[in-house]
Amino acid sequence: LRLPTKITLILAIVENAIGPTAVRNDDVLTMKSGKTVEINNTDAEGRLILADCVSHASNSVEGVDVILDMATLTGAVSVTTGKKHAGILARTRAMEERVYEAGLRTGDLAFPMLYAPELLRSEFASRVADMKNSVANRNNAQASCAGHFIESHIDEAYDGDWVHVDMAGPDSKDERATGYGVALVLGLLGAPGFC
Repeated sequence: LRLPTKITLILAIVENAIGPTAVRNDDVLTMKSGKTVEINNTDAEGRLILADCVSHASNSVEGVDVILDMATLTGAVSVTTGKKHAGILARTRAMEERVYEAGLRTGDLAFPMLYAPELLRSEFASRVADMKNSVANRNNAQASCAGHFIESHIDEAYDGDWVHVDMAGPDSKDERATGYGVALVLGLLGAPGFC
């Protein structure tokens, strides 16, 4: 594509499997960010590795000005944005609009979710750790909460943009993967044919 942009990819690949070393409810993990997390939902494992990835990107990779994490993170995003749109959570209005517009141009549609860490942080309250890995109330902006969990592990010194894309809605159709996200990222990068 010959884009004048440096891209660093960090792949967050996990498997939710049963075994003697599997994470269990009530375990307390120390994350790469140094924060501790009480496990209250073993099916919310993807956000744990994504949190470590954004922590790594924000404090160990030089020259980062945008961190974009993308995953089929929650089923709740389909309730929030439907099956044709990914949910986006961004720290800045400019980044939110940039991703939304790239979605319109490329056909990988995305729509903003509630961004309110100050209102949703309490969903992760824990008596034994800095936070839990899943929400207390599943009816309180659950997809946004999952994104805020990831965001809370970004290094405090990082001053660049961050956007979370929950693509659990448009990731598949008729039991087949759609390839969602490729065009969206290429549109964000201004790739020929995608801008």
